[in-house]
Amino acid sequence: MQIRFALAKGRVAKKAIALLKALGYVFPDYDPDSRKLIFEDTTGSIAFFLVKSPDVPTYVEKGAADIGIVGKDVLLEHPADVYELLNLNIGQCKMCIAGFAGTPLRSEKKLVVGTKYPVIAKNYFNGIDQPVDLIKINGSVELAPILGLSDCIVDIVESGSTLRENGLSVLGEICDISSRLIVNRVSLKTKSASINPIIEQFEENL
Repeated sequence: MQIRFALAKGRVAKKAIALLKALGYVFPDYDPDSRKLIFEDTTGSIAFFLVKSPDVPTYVEKGAADIGIVGKDVLLEHPADVYELLNLNIGQCKMCIAGFAGTPLRSEKKLVVGTKYPVIAKNYFNGIDQPVDLIKINGSVELAPILGLSDCIVDIVESGSTLRENGLSVLGEICDISSRLIVNRVSLKTKSASINPIIEQFEENL
């Protein structure tokens, strides 16, 4: 019974594929430049495909994939009815509020917040009873406070170098982010004999 993995394209996929290889799975057809969509291991017991990160929870929730590996930020921004079983500690960073030093995060007036993560930002500011106007930004979110589009931003921060180079600072931390292993609820029951050993292998190699 083949187990299908949905992997988020980019750094997460590279590290996830390396981890699968370290566990002994060999994917002879895989090449980062390949136009092939699905890659099987030599035994045919495992296959993976690469998709944009927001699509990973969808593929797993709907059963097109049994297992997914994706960042916690995606799971918070795009909630899905899946089991989140393991923190793989891949791509560790933080979801932060950033802006010019001294920018108040609590005010009687609405804060204007630029972000790629409106759901996460809304939930955070609702939790501290701070009214906000959210502006969805898909590109370089750091530009928003610099150009006066927003008071602050909510974004992932890894090293903080981009913020520092642009005169911005971390004003607050929302949560830790790293890649998680998620599993389809039905698959975990119907394919448990195949999935559980894979999960155990991941746990042993964390």
